[in-house]
Amino acid sequence: MTSADVSPPGMAPDASPSPVRGWLAVLAVTLGIFALMTSELLPVGLLTPIGTALDVSEGTAALMVTVPGLVAAVAAPLVTVATARIDRRLVLALLIGMVGAANLASAFAASFAVVLLARFLIGVSVGGFWSLAGAIALRLVPKHHVARATAVVFGGVETASVLGVPAGTLVGDLSDWRTAFAAVGVLGLISLACMVVVMPKLAPESTMTFADLPRVFRTHLAVRVGIAMTFLVITGHFTAYTFVRPILQDDGVADGMISVLLLAFGIAGICGNFVAGALITKRLRQTVCGISVLLAAAMATLAVADHTTFSAAATLVVWGLGYGAVPVTFQTWILNAAPTATEAASSLYVSMFNLSIALGALVGGLTVDAASTVGVLWIGGVLAVLVLPIVGSRPRDMAPRPAPPE
Repeated sequence: MTSADVSPPGMAPDASPSPVRGWLAVLAVTLGIFALMTSELLPVGLLTPIGTALDVSEGTAALMVTVPGLVAAVAAPLVTVATARIDRRLVLALLIGMVGAANLASAFAASFAVVLLARFLIGVSVGGFWSLAGAIALRLVPKHHVARATAVVFGGVETASVLGVPAGTLVGDLSDWRTAFAAVGVLGLISLACMVVVMPKLAPESTMTFADLPRVFRTHLAVRVGIAMTFLVITGHFTAYTFVRPILQDDGVADGMISVLLLAFGIAGICGNFVAGALITKRLRQTVCGISVLLAAAMATLAVADHTTFSAAATLVVWGLGYGAVPVTFQTWILNAAPTATEAASSLYVSMFNLSIALGALVGGLTVDAASTVGVLWIGGVLAVLVLPIVGSRPRDMAPRPAPPE
């Protein structure tokens, strides 16, 4: 299914948005969502230096991932419904501006408490912005450009997921962690300026209510399966990936090489995104199962083998291929699962995605503090494997049927 198969909510039949200005607005929103998702995941590659600077353990430092994830899970439906009567351009501008300010506050924070407060604000922005961004893209460009525009916007999520952490880690290694936070803060403010300049006013058109959320979950089996597999895969991934830096350090990988290995992970993730995009039209269920196998295999390999820098890089490439395929595959599953209630289904998906990030970081932090870093790899791998019986053993008519390509 492509977004072209869903009638753009809020676009009148005679609407004729300017293609040039519309695409500039799409790019501004994409930059904003990239800054948002990079902000949420940025601490993953910087836990050790942040913990050292602010005198907290790595497990405690992982709260920087847990807090925004939990807040975003609540904010996704809450912001969507609560702002239903407000100009969407204004809502998005406020949310991305808050991200810029929160990251700059983190960069100058003298205590961990200040950082956590800033991370709370980032969680509000991530949940609200992501929930609105897809529908906004549908209203910015002419109908025949809708599919491509939506893909570009969600490409911001995918690119941030696989490249935001290594880029932030590289900046932190070349300078320090505060510079990395400041850089993302400036990126958010640039996105704010772009949206103010190029985005047209967008009158509120949403009709979603809180009652729609349990209704779409209750009446669509494929939505429930999609939410379950999102919980397992994302929780498993972030249980382990949040602590990838100390895991690699325990394997003897030099600090200076970790950002390079994470960059390899990110490049592999981009490749995984394109591979999945080519497969999901006809093999959506098989692609989900393949993601589960790749993630579990990579985590198990890191857990049982003594690694050189080269072998660790090869394992992270496999991991990156699997995780890079997640956003486009799971988003497609959810959109296909409830084609007449995409906004409510997507809101549930965004909530579960972010809740799972938080739970993964929390479980990983507790495991690292109570046992060892290798334990997070086993937990993550087991959760990923549990997707197979959920998706693979159900009746074939459970899986949403992808619409034919345009």
